[in-house]
Amino acid sequence: MTDLCFMTALDLKAALAARELSAREVVRAHLDRIERVNPKVNAVVTLVAERAIEAAKAADERAAAGAALPPLHGIPVAHKDLHETAGIRTTFGSPLRADYVPERDQLIIERMRGAGAITLGKTNVPEFGAGSHTFNPVFGATRNPYHTGKSAGGSSGGAAVALACGMCALADGSDTGGSLRNPASFTNVIGFRPSPGRVPNWPALLGWTTLNVSGPMARTVADAAFLLSVIAGPDPRSPISLEEPGASFAKPLDRDFRDVRVAWSPDLGGAVPVEPAVAAVVGDSAKVFADLGCVVERACPDFAGADEVFRTLRAWQFEVSFGPLLETGRLKETIRWNTLAGRRLSGPELGRAEVLHTELFQRMREFFTRYDFLLLPVSQVPPFDLELEYPAEVAGVAMETYLDWMRSAYFVSATGNPALSVPAGFTSDGLPVGVQIVGPHRADFAVLQAGHAFEQVTAFARRRPPVCAD
Repeated sequence: MTDLCFMTALDLKAALAARELSAREVVRAHLDRIERVNPKVNAVVTLVAERAIEAAKAADERAAAGAALPPLHGIPVAHKDLHETAGIRTTFGSPLRADYVPERDQLIIERMRGAGAITLGKTNVPEFGAGSHTFNPVFGATRNPYHTGKSAGGSSGGAAVALACGMCALADGSDTGGSLRNPASFTNVIGFRPSPGRVPNWPALLGWTTLNVSGPMARTVADAAFLLSVIAGPDPRSPISLEEPGASFAKPLDRDFRDVRVAWSPDLGGAVPVEPAVAAVVGDSAKVFADLGCVVERACPDFAGADEVFRTLRAWQFEVSFGPLLETGRLKETIRWNTLAGRRLSGPELGRAEVLHTELFQRMREFFTRYDFLLLPVSQVPPFDLELEYPAEVAGVAMETYLDWMRSAYFVSATGNPALSVPAGFTSDGLPVGVQIVGPHRADFAVLQAGHAFEQVTAFARRRPPVCAD
């Protein structure tokens, strides 16, 4: 049997169900992998090894007794350190929460544990998840396994690296401005931003927001859909949860893509600067879809207003979330800046943002009457130097704030459309680059089908990072 730490979650599921592998065997192999590889990359920051071994023992006993097995039976997972986990330290990457141990699970964790997943630990994040580069004063920086001097992206950077290095089979993440997609692109794994409400958020201070979503991360699109089948579905505690059951995502992803209409743009219609190496990958990805039989055209919706929508609503959310913490003096400067920007907002400014938000939705809706999918860059740059807080410039254009270089991801966040980051190539010096596949409003399954088809005819996702070579 191949290295079980790089088996797909679906293959692990089958082997566990057939009793070809035991849960204890699987968990111990992943714990060994963490012990060997994690010191090089700093992805798993709170390990619960004894708890995981006990859970694996209980899972094996359940299987031996002939009990019905839940969908994630015996599968090792790691949870983002922004997601509350009952009885396990959840720091949010902040000294203000360094010793916080929740008494309850966040809904996404509740569903994963209820489905039989075995928790190995927590994955690293930027402080309070702010910024697409994973470093914080509690645990330090997470390193990119393809070049340990580079960023792993964020805010789900620890999750992405843990997956890339075979330290877990599945991972949960969250995404406001690209936090599922950006680290997936930087580390050659899958990150899926589902439609708002697809994976309900609870508890949530702002239950009506459509900017913040939770979603799956994996090494294959099929595994991401598998995890989504567990974490998606309605919940009365979330006011925007969608009624479609999660089980609908457990269906096969195979589809005939002949005559499917695909648009692509290397720079969001000229709206953002993009490094040439990234733009080239988007163009090459368009050719893959053409080879699949798609009708491919260079085209892009009008993203006018997306920047104002995202920045205004994000600043307002930061003020709500972090305003009470400003007086502590223990927030990093970018969080303080964004929170103070929210404090300065006026009612008319919020109103204008919502009008622009609605107009953007309508333009996207109309665009997807002509096309089935849209291919875009995930990130405007390849992985950048670890010591930088964010890139100072992109394609020769200065980045004035920590948000500027993330526009290719957060413009899509503002639309509310589902978006997938799938491995799509490497730079000349071996750094991963993903392509972003965007679909129509709530067409989550179709987007996963497109990513699966792309993945089947490319070999990018099969490459393993250098830190796993020894």
